Amino acid sequence: MTAETAGAQYVAEFIDGPLEGEFEHRVLVGGKPESRVGMFAAVDGLESVFWYDAVEQREVNGQLRVRFRFDADDSDPVESDDEND
Repeated sequence: MTAETAGAQYVAEFIDGPLEGEFEHRVLVGGKPESRVGMFAAVDGLESVFWYDAVEQREVNGQLRVRFRFDADDSDPVESDDEND
């Protein structure tokens, strides 16, 4: 990764929801981090979409980090049918 490429990226930190504790390198869009991201993940073998909203950003050792909070209302349900019985 070149310095130019590294400067065009940020680290997304997922602070809650199904992706809690996960980190991902993402590309800046128009020189800025996204304010909302949709993430795909398999839950019980079915592909689900989880929406996260940016709530905080900071620089750590010269690297931009953005914290994202789970938006349960706009996301696919996370519990399986078995849990609803």
